Amino acid sequence: MVRPLPPILRAVWPAGAVDPPPDAQAAIDRAVEVLGRGGLVAIPTETVYGLAADALDAEAVAGIFRAKGRPATNPIIVHVADVAMARELAAAWPPAAAAIAARFWPGPVTVVVPRGPRIPDIVTAGGPTVALRCPDHRLARRLIAAAGVPLAAPSANRSEAVSPTTPHHVLESLGNRIDLILDGGPCRAGIESTVIDCTVSPPRILRPGPLSQAAIEAAVGESVARPEAAGSAGPARSPGQQPRHYAPRTPLDLRGDAAAHVAALLESGKRVGWLTSRTDDSEVRRLAASRSLVIVPMPAGSAEFASRLYATLHALDQRQLDRIVVDEPPVDEDWRAVRDRLTRAAASR
Repeated sequence: MVRPLPPILRAVWPAGAVDPPPDAQAAIDRAVEVLGRGGLVAIPTETVYGLAADALDAEAVAGIFRAKGRPATNPIIVHVADVAMARELAAAWPPAAAAIAARFWPGPVTVVVPRGPRIPDIVTAGGPTVALRCPDHRLARRLIAAAGVPLAAPSANRSEAVSPTTPHHVLESLGNRIDLILDGGPCRAGIESTVIDCTVSPPRILRPGPLSQAAIEAAVGESVARPEAAGSAGPARSPGQQPRHYAPRTPLDLRGDAAAHVAALLESGKRVGWLTSRTDDSEVRRLAASRSLVIVPMPAGSAEFASRLYATLHALDQRQLDRIVVDEPPVDEDWRAVRDRLTRAAASR
């Protein structure tokens, strides 16, 4: 028997309303019921859609790994409703974690802290730390509070693929592998959270994201170490460490000489999608005349670029192209998270 596709339940919560309207609350209640029986629910956050299960139920979390095809060595971020829930899951609450949570939660930043005994091994890939985040999305926090348990929730897509920023991205990637999609609209930030290891001194960025190094340093009152190459031994402390990740089905090239590269691809008969902020450039305008080229104008600002990136890659994957080319972004702090995602997306299969 073929398993049916999951229902997509729209949950509109107007900004001025203290409580969700009845239809949105009904969608939340349905999601709570699915989670309570060990099911998988795709949930909205401000970063990307997450694939949620009860973080305290090892078998439910195992369902996440099966649905995504996720390696067992890749830990999962646990989403909480508030700081109190987070502290119940940690064996210790380092000062850096306290400062970051006080300043930025709810928000797009994850703290890695010593793991408490309630967290199953499968969530942390057997490691001694757990990654915790309080999402800046009212539906997500309301769902966690209503369920009464923290939710393990990596991105709601197949492993290594482009993360979803809409419910339909989730459906396209996971199909009938999951039980329910809670539709909270498009995600605002568009890329995954910043992850900070608070078990070391100084704290270390494990994954760059929407929250900058400078903002974190201002909160913790000390310098923060930059990401270092992930080792191959032992479990990772954070997701997003694989050399290849966030990748569309269409091969992606990240190029400093994008215009020349696009011209060569077109000359060889390839159909190309090109993400560029240089739409006024004469060479871009010349190449735009080709019927084999899809040019996607991208914002010049890093935050706006990030918010559109995954949705653009999803859209280009539907165009049956031979190659996606992306202009190499600037080498500065504001663009570090975007560079990280694109570099991993362009890595060899």
